[in-house]
Amino acid sequence: MKASLIWILIFALGSMNCSYSQQTTKKENDTTMQEKENKPAIYSKTDKSKVEMPDAEWQKVLSPEVFFIARQKGTERPWTSKYEKFAEKGTYYCAACGNALFQSDTKFESGCGWPSFYEPISKTSIINTPDNSHGMVRTEVQCGRCKAHLGHVFDDGPPPTGLRYCINGVILDFEKAKEAEKKYEKGKM
Repeated sequence: MKASLIWILIFALGSMNCSYSQQTTKKENDTTMQEKENKPAIYSKTDKSKVEMPDAEWQKVLSPEVFFIARQKGTERPWTSKYEKFAEKGTYYCAACGNALFQSDTKFESGCGWPSFYEPISKTSIINTPDNSHGMVRTEVQCGRCKAHLGHVFDDGPPPTGLRYCINGVILDFEKAKEAEKKYEKGKM
């Protein structure tokens, strides 16, 4: 009798745990889908007005990964960005606010482990600020619209600028070039 009761309890607990696990996984998947599809209300690829919000508000609208990089000046692990070896033609935008940052034709393989560009899309698309953290003297790169931390710029890049904008891929969004899409579609027919 005791053995049967123990097996019934084990089965019941296992079923409850499995059900809870499935519900948790579904909630996590739903959240992930929302994060991928939903952008903050301030996100715009055309609005150039400055965005100023307290970090508490940013934390509500950004995914934890984007918040860590953008607002806490974090760094993703090298060679983990989907954009590090990415070769599509188009425009890279700030994942926090939608500001245009870099064109794909300024991207190059630097070997540093992060997406690298030699020139921003415009002089106002980024802000360079001194960064003396971690015992180093560097220049931080921030989004010109929302001041999100993007990465750092170094003077060891290729011509014509000689600069290497070393950018965290987590803070980048990408949109394919319209002309490339049209050529691709035309070539498929």
